[in-house]
Amino acid sequence: MDPMNDPPPILPGIEDDLKKYLLCPESLPIHQYEKNQEFWPREPNPIELLECEGSPLCTTLKVQRDPNTGEIVEFREVPVESAGATARNSMSLHRAPAPPTEATRGNASYIPFLPGSFSDTILDISTETISDTELVTIPPGFEKGLIFGEDGVTVISDSDGISEKHVLDDTQNVINIVDIIQQEQNLLAVWDNKTEEKHEETRIVPSETLPEEEEVLPKETPVLKISTVPPTTWKGSEWAILLDTTKPVVNFKERIPDMAIKFPFELDNFQKLAILQLEQHNHVFVAAHTSAGKTVVAEYAIALSQRHMTRTIYTSPIKALSNQKYRDFKSVFKDVGLITGDFQMNQTASCLIMTTEILRSMLYCGSDITRDLEYVIFDEVHYINDRERGHVWEQVLIMLPAHVCVVLLSATVPNTIEFADWLGRTHQRKVYVITTYKRPVPLQHYLYTGTGGGSRDNRYKILDADKWLLGGYMKAKDSIKPEHQKLAPQKLSPAQEKNLWSGLIDHLKRHDLLPVVAFTFSRQKCDNNAINLKNLDLTTQKEKSHITMFFNKCIRCLKEPDQNIPQIIKMKDILTRGIGVHHSGILPIIKEIVEMLFQRGLIKLLFATETFAMGVNMPARTVVFDAIRKHDGRELRDLVPAEYIQMAGRAGRRGLDSEGTVIILCKYSVPAEENLKQMMLGKPSSLVSQFRLTYGMVLTLLRVESLTVEGMMSRSFGEVDHQKNMTEIKKQLEQVEQQLEELSRQQISSYLQPLVKFYERASAYLQLRKEIINQVMSSAKVQKTVTPGKIVVVTYKNHVNKLALVLQVITRSKQLQYKVLVLTDPKDAKNEELREDLWYQMLSLAQDKLYLPLGTPAHEMLTVSPVDIFEISAKNLKVNTEYIIRDIEKRQMDRFKDDEPGQTCLQAVQELHKLTLLANSNSSSTNKLEYLHYIVDLKVNDPELYRNLLEMYNLKDKIIDQLPNTQIPNFEQQFMTVFRRQFLEDKKKNLEFKLSNASLLLYPDYENRIALLKQLNYVDNQNRVQLKGRVACEMGMNELLITELVLRNIFTKLKPAEVAALLSALVFRVRSRFDAADDSNLTENLKKGISEIKATHNELANLELSMGIQTDEFQEDLNFGLVHVVYEWASNKPFADIMQLTDIQEGIIVRCIQQLNETICDVRDAARIIGDPALQSKMEEASTSIKRDIVFAASLYTHEENV
Repeated sequence: MDPMNDPPPILPGIEDDLKKYLLCPESLPIHQYEKNQEFWPREPNPIELLECEGSPLCTTLKVQRDPNTGEIVEFREVPVESAGATARNSMSLHRAPAPPTEATRGNASYIPFLPGSFSDTILDISTETISDTELVTIPPGFEKGLIFGEDGVTVISDSDGISEKHVLDDTQNVINIVDIIQQEQNLLAVWDNKTEEKHEETRIVPSETLPEEEEVLPKETPVLKISTVPPTTWKGSEWAILLDTTKPVVNFKERIPDMAIKFPFELDNFQKLAILQLEQHNHVFVAAHTSAGKTVVAEYAIALSQRHMTRTIYTSPIKALSNQKYRDFKSVFKDVGLITGDFQMNQTASCLIMTTEILRSMLYCGSDITRDLEYVIFDEVHYINDRERGHVWEQVLIMLPAHVCVVLLSATVPNTIEFADWLGRTHQRKVYVITTYKRPVPLQHYLYTGTGGGSRDNRYKILDADKWLLGGYMKAKDSIKPEHQKLAPQKLSPAQEKNLWSGLIDHLKRHDLLPVVAFTFSRQKCDNNAINLKNLDLTTQKEKSHITMFFNKCIRCLKEPDQNIPQIIKMKDILTRGIGVHHSGILPIIKEIVEMLFQRGLIKLLFATETFAMGVNMPARTVVFDAIRKHDGRELRDLVPAEYIQMAGRAGRRGLDSEGTVIILCKYSVPAEENLKQMMLGKPSSLVSQFRLTYGMVLTLLRVESLTVEGMMSRSFGEVDHQKNMTEIKKQLEQVEQQLEELSRQQISSYLQPLVKFYERASAYLQLRKEIINQVMSSAKVQKTVTPGKIVVVTYKNHVNKLALVLQVITRSKQLQYKVLVLTDPKDAKNEELREDLWYQMLSLAQDKLYLPLGTPAHEMLTVSPVDIFEISAKNLKVNTEYIIRDIEKRQMDRFKDDEPGQTCLQAVQELHKLTLLANSNSSSTNKLEYLHYIVDLKVNDPELYRNLLEMYNLKDKIIDQLPNTQIPNFEQQFMTVFRRQFLEDKKKNLEFKLSNASLLLYPDYENRIALLKQLNYVDNQNRVQLKGRVACEMGMNELLITELVLRNIFTKLKPAEVAALLSALVFRVRSRFDAADDSNLTENLKKGISEIKATHNELANLELSMGIQTDEFQEDLNFGLVHVVYEWASNKPFADIMQLTDIQEGIIVRCIQQLNETICDVRDAARIIGDPALQSKMEEASTSIKRDIVFAASLYTHEENV
């Protein structure tokens, strides 16, 4: 065969060679191992183990330039502040900057910057002395330590059995740390001296500028040093200053000739006062009426910071408001950024807008933005009353560094001074309070009783500004026909609602009162009202064209299937007729379209829920209340004044309307006059602390050595009284210690020791009795027994062990009080100096006889509390006690003071005297006075009270055992010595307790949470944060539950879509009749995951209950109602398809998925910390699968096209 025509050779298959290599070990050259591997012998070098990183440089070179040419003149060596300080080991503002990727949001492992409210505690040096026996000589991890001699200075070391002494200082027997620090500073000074001697080599310039610069630059540098705290010249005085807004501001333009921003209108007094304080870098609290112009203050703070080349953070309570403010500020300041949970834009801007929760996260995570932050503006501060989120505001205000200036903007609240005083005391800086006393546009309030047809003009004024008009109210009441009043409790039918609204809109249109915002406290009712008015058209053809073009332009960014979602098609039709709907069930993009059209005046009638009244200035000419009762998640109640004022305040556009109109729909029944007055004229809700502990906050603070949870609790608004009294308590403690020191010079002799024992037992008995007696006396069975005519034993001030007749039971006050008649002796000293109540109470316990006057008994009427009644007898006197009270009160008047007592009063006094004699006699008479037992006779059977009463009687028996020790001559004189000493010691303990953290209201809750965290291994026995704790610190919410789910590997075998679906239960909190999820469509993995999550949740909930902790997170069941919906969405189903799976409204689903993405990112960060790359990538995939289409469509406020 011709070799040229042979086929090409075929190479052997690689698979065959690999199989032969792996499956046939006998073919390996095992006896020639030196050819198969190579070995490099390692040479040991023990010296390498001794190497360590060098110390950070303490100095650096600073460039000095020529001010005219910019040419480098020289380099100067200057000391570095906080050398070696980083975000992981220092709270200093001079620490090294973090990486650029973490400069904005920070990192959960970073240490926060030093808060201004904690600066006083960081510098405190403990003066507590430690005895020599308590000193530890061997450090942890060392085998040997230093042993000092008797002088505390000489170091003794054992070497080869020979004891050597190294004397550190022959002249001094005390180690002074301050001197050592001073020596280090002196060493630095030596270097300075040497450099001064060498003028040829280096020239030290005392200031930051060269001499020729001083001639060019002004003497006062215009650069604002915001890192330095203004001097606290006001320390020790009130911290809040109320500025008078009723007087004109004098010389405003002369005082600020060059304003940071000029406004095209004349500023109000309150705005000028606020701007003057901002120029001086002072804290400002502006509480002004709705639409008064508080935003002007915020804008000036932003402009001022941009002039100073610093930063401002503007915080809002809700994300939607952040987006709106971004659009508004962007048009004025240009350099504006926005940070939300899932969206960041221009993070390096000089003005950043965010929610308060994000600012809290940045402060805890040590964000570098804090360094050059000058102003933080808190909008809608009255949101601090929110039960769920109010605590966030307090945490942020406490955590802000000292150099930051706080600007608070709020609706009018009654206790602005109290809140400002707390903030000022916390930061040790004055807070200037500016408030308005009237609205710029007055409001007129009406009742509308029309139902369409001939009654469509039935509108009656009931409130003119602050003047109640009774005539208008009565006319409104009379306008409702009797037959219609019977229909009042029933809901109106859709046809009746349509007639009512059609008539009302026609009435408003004829009286030129459009546009109108109709507040309706039901999402479904908002939708139904808009649909019912399908025949109502409020726009011209030109306006319809504008609305349609704008609507189409806005939804152009959506995919075509999303543009055809039923809600979008329906809303387009409604909007073109000038009617809008605004509530949480509407898609975010539709809500923004509604807001923008309303601001442009194209929507004439807007049905909205309460959230529309929050924040952005979108006023209308008229506001209508569909009802004045709402369901707040717990109960159906009337609107409180703050809610009514917030919503009614949207009426009246400044510069357009002379007055605002507020209309309340009556619907066949007029609300009660008292309810209307309370709602319209009542005071707004005061700012109340909602501070509470969360596991995330506790763990975050525990990882920072210089910050404590106790410190955070003590600085909360809820502890404001505790803060105020600290100075006074310290003074009292000093006085008590001084008195004790004088008394301690004389020891209590041994024969008085039994009296010490008596004091201790009596004190324990009286303390327990004081805690429970009010509750005992308030029980129904005791109240039925202690009625006028009952004989009791009282000890009240110097009235010790006296039989008393109950004249009257006073129940009007918060606690019970009793008017009683007691015997007195005319010969007793009238001006006897009164001692402590405890002294007289102990005397009563030491005496076994009742008080008996020596001569003819006199009498006196006392008002006593339950704690003053020591015994209740079985005896009742049948006398008219009202006669006795009137008789005594009459004789207390000057002109009747010499009158003789009445017959009934004399009879009562004689009976008391007789009963006292009988009780003191030793005879066993059948008429002897008997005392009732609370458990046996009065049948007090409340479980907790029963246990306490048993303990109280047990303590009383121990006192009886000590009574023989009190039967000694001159008992009172002898006991006074013991009492004074023991009383002061108890008072000292009480004052020390008040100064300690244990007296804080939330301290028991803190201890319980720490115990739970220790049991779950989040912290160790020394409260050091462990791995689980570090994972929990990364969580924004549900810290414990998510951490447990991650570390128990519940998500390991699930697909990304399944993990996303299960996590939706943590963020979906909507209560509805659809909460019970149908699991027939769920995969087996989802069903198993639900059961595992429920089990973990129940386990943590039971653990909380066993430790006495109550949190909404674990006391409420998880809601798995959206698991199937989210699973399908994460599986790439279109939004229109998943809406077929549920009756939950579109806006709620979108909000849930947006919050879900934040939770998924938290789980991703947890996976990174524990080193689980598979879970981390799975979470990233889950996040990507849900972040798409209409759910994460860009906000119109941030879209450049519409800004």
